[in-house]
Amino acid sequence: MIPLAQALNEAAERLAGAGVPSPRADAELLAGHILGLGRGAVQARALAGALLDDPDAAALRELVARRAAREPLQHITGVAHFRHLTLSVGPGVFVPRPETELVAQLAIDALAAVPGPEPVAVDLGAGSGAIAIALATEVPHARVFAVEISPDAFVWAKLNARAAGASGLTLVLGDLRDALPELDGAVDLVVSNPPYVPDAAVPRDPEVRFHDPELALYGGEDGLDLVRAVGATARRLLRPGGALVIEHAEVQGEAVRGLLAESGWRAPATHPDLLGRPRATTALR
Repeated sequence: MIPLAQALNEAAERLAGAGVPSPRADAELLAGHILGLGRGAVQARALAGALLDDPDAAALRELVARRAAREPLQHITGVAHFRHLTLSVGPGVFVPRPETELVAQLAIDALAAVPGPEPVAVDLGAGSGAIAIALATEVPHARVFAVEISPDAFVWAKLNARAAGASGLTLVLGDLRDALPELDGAVDLVVSNPPYVPDAAVPRDPEVRFHDPELALYGGEDGLDLVRAVGATARRLLRPGGALVIEHAEVQGEAVRGLLAESGWRAPATHPDLLGRPRATTALR
């Protein structure tokens, strides 16, 4: 037996030494994963002097070792939190990031504002299904289609859609470049978090570099090849007046607006995330 507070301190110290960005939080989340508790409950038990039994202490040390090797926390726990959703994630699928919640909110607001009983949305490059499932569950009268090219990611998206009860969501295994011709001119909203890392810009974080699938990261020499493809597909799919929402790197807003303006999109505008970084651009067909 070991005091839970001591186990957390030792875990956080090891994670800090390994360069993990949020060592204390990760230690508490790993302990919570073992104990079946939320982070707040772990903190409360530690303050109350609770003890960790030997099997749980050994399990925590094992998980901390994996995290210290920079395996993503979400791969270890098997879940990622996104808005109101708890998504299953693991090898083969991009782990959704908090900044993408802004993209989802912009898309949800645009979709909810569409008049009519059954607005139509398309998510190009769905990954884990985070954005598409958020749309389908938060705008339940909508029809949502999600396109993903990776069979591995597609499996995760199907699992998450089923778990969320996203009955209005149709998942399609295919290439976003030529997806859903049957919907040409009939879509109200297109949203995408495409790969946008330039091929030569290898991510610094080991969690990204070694664990996120390359197919979900790299977007050509300037990082914008898939942004261009999303723009072209969205112009084909959207009705006049339909909305486009694209996530991109904070240094790409001007370039994305320029690409869209050159392609005939109206009112391209870039929006800040919760940290004030310009991470999403919208435009009208």
